[in-house]
Amino acid sequence: MEQALVDLRLPQSMETPNRGGGTKLLIVDDEPVIVETVEAKFRKEGFTTFTADSAEEAMRLFKRIKPDLVILDIMLPQRSGLDFCRAVRRDSATPIIFVSARADEADRIRGLEMGADDYVVKPFNLSELVARVRAILRRATGEPPQEVVERGNLRIDPRRHEALMDSKVLNLSPKEFALLYFFVRNVGQVFSRETLLDRVWGKDAYVNARTVDVHVRWLRARIEPDPENHTRLLTVRGVGYKFTG
Repeated sequence: MEQALVDLRLPQSMETPNRGGGTKLLIVDDEPVIVETVEAKFRKEGFTTFTADSAEEAMRLFKRIKPDLVILDIMLPQRSGLDFCRAVRRDSATPIIFVSARADEADRIRGLEMGADDYVVKPFNLSELVARVRAILRRATGEPPQEVVERGNLRIDPRRHEALMDSKVLNLSPKEFALLYFFVRNVGQVFSRETLLDRVWGKDAYVNARTVDVHVRWLRARIEPDPENHTRLLTVRGVGYKFTG
């Protein structure tokens, strides 16, 4: 039954955002009045808004603009919002809020189990919807995008907290995993120890630069073909480290 959502070329009319600025919000609903009302409210709140009235159009936009959050109706023509959510969740953890006239507890549970971050029943209060969006975005701030990343023979799946090399699981501690995930998402970039501490351990962590060196050494023991001859995770003298991929 399930079919892949096709990646068609984005129509010219949708290549630029509607008025607004800041956080990118994709609104998916086939009821024009709801779309116009929600869009106007979020533009007023400083968001950049994009709209779609079908799952196919939503997927094309999603791949093109990479929104920060999606407000998604379940009842859509041809394919449902559940189909869209299922397709997105294959390789992305972009926050999704379902909006639906279906108020049954079973529907709410199904939507959340599908991977949605929240479920709002129509009719809804616009200010409450804005508050929910902001709350979800606050929780996501500072967290790396939960997308599967592949570099050479490495595959990192943050949702499963799984790192594979040559299809074999790497037994990594949580911080080793976070550090490796950060590096593979930023191939070729040089990061100082202080930046790595900030981005991986957090601003309030009570650790020092030596902690980074230790974790890099542990990572090298697992991902370098020759731990004595580093070809993937390199030291840039006087600066820090970079991952070559």
